[in-house]
Amino acid sequence: MLTLFLRASLFGLSLGFPSLPSPHLFPRASCSGNTADTRSEWCDYSIDTDYTTTAPDTGVTREYWFELTETTASPDGVERYVQAINGSIPGPTIFADWGDTVVVHVTNSITSSNNGTSIHFHGIRQNYTNQNDGVSSITQCPTAPGSTITYTWRALQYGSTWYHSHWALQAWEGVFGGIVINGPATSNYDEDLGILFLNDWDHSTVDQLYTTAETSGPPTLDNGLINGTNVYGDDEDASQTGSRFTVSVTEETSYRIRIVNAAIDSHFKFMIDNHTLTVIAMDLVPITPFTTDILSIAMGQRYDVIVTANQASVADSFWMRAIPQSACSENDSQDNIKGIVYYGDSTTTPTTSRPDGYSEDCEDMDVSNLVPYISQTVTSASSEGVESATVGFNDNNFFKWYLNSTTMLVEWSDPTLLQIYDNVTSFDTSDAVIELPDANEWVYIVIQTTFAVPHPIHLHGHDFLIIAQGSGTYSSDVTLNLDNPPRRDTAMLPASGYLAIAFQTDNPGAWLMHCHIGWHTSEGFALQFVERQDEINALIDYDSLSDNCNAWETYVGTSSIEQDDSGV
Repeated sequence: MLTLFLRASLFGLSLGFPSLPSPHLFPRASCSGNTADTRSEWCDYSIDTDYTTTAPDTGVTREYWFELTETTASPDGVERYVQAINGSIPGPTIFADWGDTVVVHVTNSITSSNNGTSIHFHGIRQNYTNQNDGVSSITQCPTAPGSTITYTWRALQYGSTWYHSHWALQAWEGVFGGIVINGPATSNYDEDLGILFLNDWDHSTVDQLYTTAETSGPPTLDNGLINGTNVYGDDEDASQTGSRFTVSVTEETSYRIRIVNAAIDSHFKFMIDNHTLTVIAMDLVPITPFTTDILSIAMGQRYDVIVTANQASVADSFWMRAIPQSACSENDSQDNIKGIVYYGDSTTTPTTSRPDGYSEDCEDMDVSNLVPYISQTVTSASSEGVESATVGFNDNNFFKWYLNSTTMLVEWSDPTLLQIYDNVTSFDTSDAVIELPDANEWVYIVIQTTFAVPHPIHLHGHDFLIIAQGSGTYSSDVTLNLDNPPRRDTAMLPASGYLAIAFQTDNPGAWLMHCHIGWHTSEGFALQFVERQDEINALIDYDSLSDNCNAWETYVGTSSIEQDDSGV
């Protein structure tokens, strides 16, 4: 396990802060895992095991301690205020094996006013552990400065994902990190390079930019980062600051890269010049491998790819590119968010060109390629709904997003789980609740918009199946794909189009669904499903929930706190 930890940490960056302490790794259960030639195997299981119903019982607990602090950092050479986890951006990677229990203790040591926190484990289904989903105003009150909260969940999926704050815009001040859950894979590879984050970045903080986003629409950002670093300014400019992400590879070796789009408002096209990407997983869902030269990845999405270093005859260094798509986001460094892949000991600057066939669009990868390895068929819906996304100004002339006629506004101090524990039977309209009382039924939800703006839609607590996706208006004439459609937790609602998803009511709890553009979440583009409410009370640890809320109330009583966003 130590070898994998070190290897997967090659894609880390600590911004000059002290080295991070290793997590407390309890002894690993006896398991052969897999090797470069047997990636489809895992303990007594394999890639053919239906992970949606079966997982190893390792008896192993992986325990982590995170502390949120304020500091300054210069990821592109320009210093600014940031919020970090254990002094690092990205924060420490959580490592676990399929079937492990993960425990994360989070202490909020941010001292500036108006800074609660929560940590959401993006894509982790939280089967029957809804309270550990980490969403302010939904599953908990914000964790106040000076307080600690503990999250506990089982790694019932495997693959690559991330965690991030679900308090205001804090995730994009630096409160995020990777999650690697080891398990089988649909293709062999030699080495695992771990998480690779793609971020947009600005020299003003996102909190400073939020008023602009509310009044004038999304701002144009200054730059972007690959795993927490980049240059700022043209290569020919003597005033260029910062440094590029680099990685050295060995000829004819194959590498797994776990790509995460952690941007606030940038849909990226990712590529490594002259190299083919073999895609083996998306959003913690193993898929039948396919190849591509260009990976289209939306905010909140993840793809696991394999790259073979087989181009030494062409050059000894190549550009790695993350290009924000101008069709849906603006960035002043659009063509200069780049890293370098070196062969061996090379230090030469690449002269390579990006692949042919590049286009400026903000779409998911072709759905015909996104074939889940474990097949699932959708049956007839027991519940259906259509949500139309619109935008308008509120009474204060701020942009607010609406699903049907409701813009989400939930209260930090009155989370949905606390309301449920107190036997609330009627939720406020602004809570944007859709109730799903019955167990193990299929739900179809259509989100559509007439605006020429695409949106990455993320659902908590579930993988969903994409049963239709396209331009225009959804109607009963649209053909639904019910036979093993793409299955993931974040998918694009196309510009002036629709996204139809299906999921089963197999996980009691209060689950958020929202646009993963940070501005839009804060502006109310969200709703929540209260699923199987009569079973939720038995799952709530009331003492932990109320202690955290009491600490928040005490903090609010002694600080100047004003909620100016949706609450999530």
